[in-house]
Amino acid sequence: MSEELVVIKIFSNETEATMSQQVLQESGVRGFIAKDDAGGMEPHLQRTTGVRLVVNRADAERAQEILNTL
Repeated sequence: MSEELVVIKIFSNETEATMSQQVLQESGVRGFIAKDDAGGMEPHLQRTTGVRLVVNRADAERAQEILNTL
């Protein structure tokens, strides 16, 4: 099984990313949120750098299918 992480979608805010992460977890796919907003002190950076939803490469295709149904 691959342990390499891949970005499956980039969101403009953490709320949307968290909702998609929850949908994946309910479907049995473990997702992680990656963001660079200075530890939450600079939330406006989410708009410029985005909030990335990442999964293991082995789960990427299934995760993409799940998110496409939303």
